[in-house]
Amino acid sequence: MGQPRLPARRGLGGCVLVLLLLLGGSGSPGTTPPPRPPWAEEQGPDPEGTPWGTVRYEAVKKHLGAVGALSKQYWQYLACKVWQEGCEEGEKQREREGETGPILSWGFPLIGRDYLEILSSWYCSFGKCCETGDCRIINNITGLAADLSGQLHGQHLAKEVVVQAVQGFLQSPQPQKALVLSFHGWSGTGKNFVARMVANHLYRDGLKSDCVRVFVSLLHFPHHNYVDSYKVQLQRQISETLQRCGQPLLIFDEAEKLHSSLLDAIRPVLAQDDSKGQVDQQRPIFLFLSNLGGNTINEVALDFWRADRAREEISLELLEQRLRQELQDNAHSHLLRENLIDFVVPFLPLEYQHVKLCARDAFLARGLPYTEATLDKVAQMMVFVPKEEKLFSAQGCKSVSQRINYFLP
Repeated sequence: MGQPRLPARRGLGGCVLVLLLLLGGSGSPGTTPPPRPPWAEEQGPDPEGTPWGTVRYEAVKKHLGAVGALSKQYWQYLACKVWQEGCEEGEKQREREGETGPILSWGFPLIGRDYLEILSSWYCSFGKCCETGDCRIINNITGLAADLSGQLHGQHLAKEVVVQAVQGFLQSPQPQKALVLSFHGWSGTGKNFVARMVANHLYRDGLKSDCVRVFVSLLHFPHHNYVDSYKVQLQRQISETLQRCGQPLLIFDEAEKLHSSLLDAIRPVLAQDDSKGQVDQQRPIFLFLSNLGGNTINEVALDFWRADRAREEISLELLEQRLRQELQDNAHSHLLRENLIDFVVPFLPLEYQHVKLCARDAFLARGLPYTEATLDKVAQMMVFVPKEEKLFSAQGCKSVSQRINYFLP
């Protein structure tokens, strides 16, 4: 990890000095009036109009020097806590000066230590100040559930399964294996959107987190002639991520195009063998995103529509059973047979009203005004299938954000 540059630290050091000066009183800030300056007690009242004498000057100098030395010690402590620098030097200096006991055993209000801890945490919220990415994990399940409810349209099954699966896995005292979710559905139905949302609510840095790795099959593993080389690279990258973070998130987009040898490479991590003694330390989460099974999902949704049944009546058990049958002929089949995939998550095709909601979100995201008529015009620009019913958007919501450009002033 890169260390912050010196100028930035000087700026933070100024904040620390101000903080130290504000902590000059005993007890909690604001609870007692400021103490009388010590030099006033040493010199007594001055005759009116008399300039400061040499003794007063020396008293002020002595007290300012003590404050300066103390500020330096606090700064060394903060640098040691935040950047892990100067820890050994500070300890050696204390030994030379004959100091023992806790590092903050000086005659300065110990409440300052609490404020330094707060300041350290505040700094770490903006910078990366630990050797692993674990210090940036937030696991905001409440926020994940709220955002999925408000921003993911037409996917009642995905909302429920993802939140319950992730929450249960993170709350489990000793998970027996990695959490593996396999997302299936047409393009544009929200698979990547949900994966990004999971990353944003589990890690402060989202997809940019050191704990998150995204692999796109045709981008990272485009040639089958180099599968052996890809396998070595994939194993190395996963191993590095596991060493760096105890709760890694690994996302495989276009998973249906992954070579079976690459799936074999990650199978040991999916199984998370107890004999390796990693169960207590590692909580990997795998998301496989695939268009496979999209037609099967659409057929079920169309059958419900033709039977005049609400799509919300479609159950996970019904779709999961159909999807598992279709996946038996794919490279995912051995993962299913070995029960390495915990949940097969179906993403239903999006209808006209869902496309309108996506258009509304796109306008709001860009701070642009809209009307119901405008949302209708955006939705009408999409292609809907089947040819007779024109029920489902062929691209889901994938190109909605580009379509609203036609309605900008």
